[in-house]
Amino acid sequence: MAITKTVPQRTDDRSDPASSVEAEGRHLNSPLLLTMVMLVLVLLQSPIRRALAAPVMQSWTTVFVAVMVQALPFLVLGVLLSAAIAVFVPPSFFARALPSRPALAVPVASAAGAVLPGCECASVPVAGALVRRGVTPAAALAFLLSAPAINPIVLTATAVAFPGNPEMVLARLVASLLVACAMGWLWLRLGRTDWLKPPSRPSHDGQSKGEAFWGSVRHDVMHAGGFLVVGAMAAATLKAVAPESWLRTAAENPVLAVLSLAILAVVLSICSEADAFVAASLSQFSLTARLTFLVVGPMIDLKLFAMQAGTFGRAFALRFAPATFALAVLVSVLTGAVIL
Repeated sequence: MAITKTVPQRTDDRSDPASSVEAEGRHLNSPLLLTMVMLVLVLLQSPIRRALAAPVMQSWTTVFVAVMVQALPFLVLGVLLSAAIAVFVPPSFFARALPSRPALAVPVASAAGAVLPGCECASVPVAGALVRRGVTPAAALAFLLSAPAINPIVLTATAVAFPGNPEMVLARLVASLLVACAMGWLWLRLGRTDWLKPPSRPSHDGQSKGEAFWGSVRHDVMHAGGFLVVGAMAAATLKAVAPESWLRTAAENPVLAVLSLAILAVVLSICSEADAFVAASLSQFSLTARLTFLVVGPMIDLKLFAMQAGTFGRAFALRFAPATFALAVLVSVLTGAVIL
């Protein structure tokens, strides 16, 4: 008599963990998490209130809110321009607008930065859109550096902040253009393709231009805005813990004065529309040191570094930011010696 052996039907065990994770995710939904967070905040409201009342926390909150309030409108402006470039401007436009030779495209893109009425928060997403549109990265990076420092709003604010020193406007314009062109040419010479991560963009195939535009806006606001918050938090933390007596000591030494204001520009992360008034208030420092503050700040600060890392990749930011800082300091000192 033949004995038949029944084999139990196998199930795909590999799907069980995923199913359990999905089931668990359904239980831990957003309303439940929000309720738990609100409950914790209610229970800990007294210690939280005491912590926020501390002078250090008040200083931290003030700087954080100030950076966000200054930067967010111009970030939105940059996002709108980026989406408009990505959706409505044909790629052939940039081939016609910029010289075919990359070495010539760099100064043209640097000069084109004068047409963007925004700060560094606006220039990052626009530069990302230029790279996506096929513009040579060297030209896009030159635009990224020059736009926040030489546009009419910034130069007008500089003239208003330094009414007795109109040469500061010319010095800022010249130094910023020189740094932007030099960094563009330097990237053209030494930059590598694997250092620059192509800026990501969600696919909008099959959508109308309006749908694609607002989809790009939502993507860039969520992406760049998150890095803006991280940079603003870092700037507020450093500003709150740094002793103010350091500035008075550094102003007495010309070399330390330049380096101190260069570092201060990175730490404070002030938008370029407002930095001239901060520089004018630092009257204990020389004009050259304050010029360094105005040139370095729009090109590399904490929030800008975070946004560059998020847009072009960390490998790019770790190389581009130190080189920009060093060149901006050097060019500012040389420009100040000639013009100021």
